[in-house]
Order: sequence, then C-alpha cells, then structure tokens
Amino acid sequence: MPALPGPASRPTHATPKTIDSPDMRRAGRELLSLALIDARNHTLHLLSLCEQALGAGAALVQAQEGVVPPFWLAGHVAWFSEWWIARNTQRAFGLDCPARPTRLASIEPRADDWWSGPPGASAELPDAEATRAYLLETLECTLDLLARAAETDAGLYFYRLALLHEDLRGEQLIVMAQSLGLPLDIALAPAAAPREALLLPATHWTLGQPPDGPGFALSQETGTARVSVPEFEIDAQPVSWQQFAEFVDDGGYDRQDLWQPGGWQWLAQQDEGRRAPRHVEQIGAGPRGAGSAVLQRRFGRMVQAGGHHAAVHLSWWEADAWARWAGRRVATEVEWEIAAHAGAHRGFGWGGVHEWTAGTLQAWPGWRADPWSLGTDFDPAPVFGTARVLRGASFATRARMRSPQWRGFALPARDDGFFGFRSCSI
Repeated sequence: MPALPGPASRPTHATPKTIDSPDMRRAGRELLSLALIDARNHTLHLLSLCEQALGAGAALVQAQEGVVPPFWLAGHVAWFSEWWIARNTQRAFGLDCPARPTRLASIEPRADDWWSGPPGASAELPDAEATRAYLLETLECTLDLLARAAETDAGLYFYRLALLHEDLRGEQLIVMAQSLGLPLDIALAPAAAPREALLLPATHWTLGQPPDGPGFALSQETGTARVSVPEFEIDAQPVSWQQFAEFVDDGGYDRQDLWQPGGWQWLAQQDEGRRAPRHVEQIGAGPRGAGSAVLQRRFGRMVQAGGHHAAVHLSWWEADAWARWAGRRVATEVEWEIAAHAGAHRGFGWGGVHEWTAGTLQAWPGWRADPWSLGTDFDPAPVFGTARVLRGASFATRARMRSPQWRGFALPARDDGFFGFRSCSI
C-alpha cells in the first residue's frame, strides 16, 4: 500500500513569517504581539458593526442557543485572556498548568460577575464604554507580560491560546450577526469552478500530534492515530446549492428512508415543518441547465445564492440525508485531511464553509486534556462519541486559523454556523 505523507513527514517546526500564517500556533513573542493587537482590533471592529446595526438594543439581546449579547462576548474575550494570563500566577507551566491555579485580582473588580459566564447570569452588564476600556487595558497587560515571557512552548502556551480563542470568538460574532439578521458587510469566498471528483490511492495516514508536540494544539487535536485508508473518490469542492436543491426538489425532506432515526426526529422538532436549510426562504433546482433558485437571508438581506456556491447552514443530519439520497456518503475526517494535502494542486478547494465529516468525535490514543477548557463549550470530553467533527474553514475564519489539521466539533443538530460538507463514493 503506497503511503502519502502523514503529519510526521510534514514540517513540524515551521516558522510563521506573517500574522496571517496558519503556523502562528508556533509563533514567537514578536509575531504573537502583533497578532494579538490585530485580533483585538478585529474584535473591536466587529463589536462596532454590531452596535451600529443593533442601535439602542445592543445591550438588550437575549441569550439563546447560538446567540449571546455581543457586548458580553467581547468582554468575555478580554476576561478570558486576563484570567489565564495576567491573573494566572502559574501561566509559565503552559499545558502543565493546573486547571485551578492561584490567581490575582482583576483590574476590573466586577469582571468575574460580568464575564465569567454563562451569559445572562449577571443582572447587568457594563456599558459600551466600560467594555471597550476593559478590552484595551487587558490587551496592554497581556502585551507587557508577553514581552517578558520565556520563548518556549510552555512560556507562550497561554498567549497562543488567547490568540486562538479571540479569533474563534470573532467568527462567533459573525455567526451571531447572521442569526440576528444584522447587516454586516462581509463577503463570501468566491465560488470555484466545478471540478471532477478526485481519486486518491490507498494509503496509511497519521492523524493528530503528540501532546508534547511543538506549538499549540487543542485537546481534541492531540494524540495520534495511524489509519489504513482504502482508495477513495472525494468531491473536489463542498456540495453546492444546485446539488442540494435537487435533493429538496426530489422530496428529500419528506422521505423518512433517507434519514437516520435521530435526524428524522430532529426534523420533526423543527418549527413549521422544515423543508430547506436554515435561513433559506425559497429553494429549487430550476430548469435543467438554468441553475438553482435559492433565496437566502444573508446578514439581514434577501439574496439569491449562486448555484455553484457551497450550501451552508446545514446540520449534520441534512448532510447525511443528502448523501444517502445521492447514493454517496459524507467524507470521513481522515479522507478530508488526506485530500486537503494530496489534492491541493489537483483542484481540492476548501475554505468557504466548515465541513461536516462522517463518524463521531473520538479521542485519539494519547490525547491529553488541557487546563482551560473544562466546563466550557470548547471541552471535547463530554461529547466524545456524540459530536461530529468539522474540518476546514469558512469565509469568516481568520487566515491564520485556516489549517488542514484544524479539528472542530459540534452536535449534529447545529446549523447556525457556516457549515457545509462534501461527499465520497460508496
């Protein structure tokens, strides 16, 4: 069986040259400092856009599934970095830091009441001016401490974490704007011209990285699994609106035989009988050769989605039902990762949507829990065997977050994110 290069044979000590590089997980102090400033400016920019769109109601947004008050989320970003850096007396231990280290007081006496969460727990939140001041003051503290941090993986662990966390929350703000219908001027990634599916040879592949590997990794990305992968054919791009519209036209939402029991139950629980993905008002494949007719609410405006654009806001259940209807299957995460590397120069396109993969989230042998995610929505342990893995990136993902090794996860019913999928032959 031929072997395509697995992670062990790719460079593991790449030095990032810009703050937009996916290798920022291994960045040193200088680039980390610039990237943290960039991330905070991006947070402030998104917060300003949300505030303009919401007007006087910006502070009145009610917490609900997938949506939290934008000012709470921005304040939480700053609180998180202060909690794990400036207030953490044991930050220099990095991954070996205890989950409950000794801590100093916050520069804002009410910070824990306001932002430690969950959102809505506090009877009141600070105003916009106080939140922005806290964002700026905590960044100044972080940069001052970073300048004196040891130039080691342990010494820089929490600074790399703070950057990744802020970038993730920035995308969450954009997802929330879509959920609330806020008119943010954020462009989609251009649709690539359709390409033929890729046939990739059987191989061995190593997923993950050792917990003590170089740079920063989320806990679900640690550990390693050596996998034997048979030959497979995989879509060169995610399933498009044109392809998904054909499923809808063929009664895909009405045919129980296409849905797993959990998916059929989820479908029955949706309001007013679900017949299209979230945010879609009208969908149809259109006359042959004419392309799809998909009207979608995008940041508060009704737009016609391009037939070649990736279908988005799909739950895993919808992805799986489409694959069954098409006589195909959802790609596995190892197939996706192999194709992202081996197919990079053969038309394998990704980056417009996060992509669901087959199977459930599992811990790879040797995985290691981290000191910070316990009890948060980033903790994978409670949903091992239940959540589904997401690979790739969306148009709202910062460039430095776009890595073929990125391993996100969500429960199969989630459809608020910029989620799509691609398929493989059976």
